[in-house]
Amino acid sequence: MSKRTYITSLTLSILLASAGVSFADPIKIGVNQPLTGPFAASGTYIVDGAKLAVEEINAKGGVLGEKLELLIEDNKSNPTEAASVAEKLIESDKVPVMMGAWGSSLTLAVMPKLMQYGVPMLVETSSSSKITKQGNPYVFRISPPSWVEAQLFEKYLPQLGIKKVDFLAINNDWGRGTVGDFSKSFADKGISVGLTEMMDQGAQDLSAQLSKIKSSDSDTIIITTAVEQLTLVLKQAAALGINKKIITTGGSQNPDQLIDQAGSAANDTTHMVFFAPWTPEKSPHPDKAQTFIEAWEKAGHSRAGLTESYRGYDGIYVIKAAIEKAGVAEPQAIKDAFWNVEVPTLNGTVTFTKDGPAGQESGQYMTNGTLIKIVDGKIVLAGS
Repeated sequence: MSKRTYITSLTLSILLASAGVSFADPIKIGVNQPLTGPFAASGTYIVDGAKLAVEEINAKGGVLGEKLELLIEDNKSNPTEAASVAEKLIESDKVPVMMGAWGSSLTLAVMPKLMQYGVPMLVETSSSSKITKQGNPYVFRISPPSWVEAQLFEKYLPQLGIKKVDFLAINNDWGRGTVGDFSKSFADKGISVGLTEMMDQGAQDLSAQLSKIKSSDSDTIIITTAVEQLTLVLKQAAALGINKKIITTGGSQNPDQLIDQAGSAANDTTHMVFFAPWTPEKSPHPDKAQTFIEAWEKAGHSRAGLTESYRGYDGIYVIKAAIEKAGVAEPQAIKDAFWNVEVPTLNGTVTFTKDGPAGQESGQYMTNGTLIKIVDGKIVLAGS
């Protein structure tokens, strides 16, 4: 493992102050997100949420008396680029902690770099179960793995009345993991699983997969992909006259954006989300939810981004708590401190449980989730 010597900005400030020099470097946080490519909209929402958190934190005095600074890099929705960006942030920019990398395949590509250089990463979005099962103690995830999402989904099964499902999923670690974990959950509950159709992340014509599903005897389609491709799927499903329940997973659908872009094709579709900005009073921490929503709108951002951007916002607050707990902006101290944080966030109070091989566990937060439905262009919470 590569070893590096860290002089934290706090230590440097003290040394300079003792020499009569007034100077303080900010504490750097590396942000590895898809800002171009198929996942660009989602990655941009994450970054915008992170920026809001940093603005709030710095306005209140920063962390350990210093400002936070985001070093933002575009992984271009590409795993190879995600790994390269991670190495740049660690080696060239000397960040002591990172947040990323939105997609499961992107995050999995980054993980060897974390082990190589001994730098922790807060995973704000990726859902593949492999991320916390591989034995990487530098990974701390606040988004749900697909098996946790499948468990959250189980409580809604009685009201949904599902008998048999087909899957349509993006052909990457996120999509494949969702199909596997949801299929097992459905089988345990006596729900039949029919077709599994995969789609490349850049595919725009999904008519072949949808035609097969239309001809099947399922009553429900479970769809897993990002909002850009999901919009196409819904429009094409409507054009084909598919009359089945459509349910999406992953929390990256941005229902308000679907209403705007898919129009009537989004009606009667159901979505799992992990922050419900339409009813902030029902959030685990209502005051925090309202503050975030107001700050987001004041910044001029589209309301459609709230269900995605909250993870960037939450992620920065969890990193802030770890740096404060560590007392220094140093990778190993931050890694160790993640295990002792208890942070009120928009999704709930974040603490980490151990997941993975003994002695090499990753940290996993057991996320909350909410099912919503689009009815006549409006958002309705399940059970409302």
